[in-house]
Amino acid sequence: MAAVLVLLYAQPLTRITRLSSDDVQHEDGKVLVRLGDPPSPVPAPLDGMLLNYLGQRPNTKTATNPDAQWVFPGRRARQPMTPEAMAPRLRQLGFLTRPGRTAAIRRLVLQAPAPVIARMLGYNDDHTTCLAEEAGGTWKRYAPGDHAR
Repeated sequence: MAAVLVLLYAQPLTRITRLSSDDVQHEDGKVLVRLGDPPSPVPAPLDGMLLNYLGQRPNTKTATNPDAQWVFPGRRARQPMTPEAMAPRLRQLGFLTRPGRTAAIRRLVLQAPAPVIARMLGYNDDHTTCLAEEAGGTWKRYAPGDHAR
C-alpha cells in the first residue's frame, strides 16, 4: 500500500509513514486522503484496497499497538513505522521510491495546474511550477480564480 501512495501522490516516505487513520476519510461513498488542502480523492479500485488495508493493518494485534492510529504502525508502542524501516522493504519488492515519486509528480503537474497539485499534495507552488515547466506542461497560461461568470 505504501508504494501505491508514493506513486499516486508523489509523497516521500517521511510523509507516508506519518499518515494516521484520521488522514484517510470515508464519506458519502468517497475515500479521501489528507496530504494537503483539500484532501485528495483516492480512485477506484485503490479506494477499496486502502479501506481493506486499514481494517487489516499489520502489527496492530500486538500488546504494544492495540489501538494504533498510524496507517503504517511501527514496532514501538504508539509510533509509526520509520522511513528507514519501510525503504528496504520496498526495495526488496523492486520499488525505488525516488524515481517513483519523480515520475508521479511530473505526471500530475501535466494533468492540472501546478499550484492546484501543490496545495492538494502539500508541496511548494514554486517547486511544482518548475517541475511543470521542465515536463513541458501547458498550464502556464492558466488563469487562476473564479471562471463561473
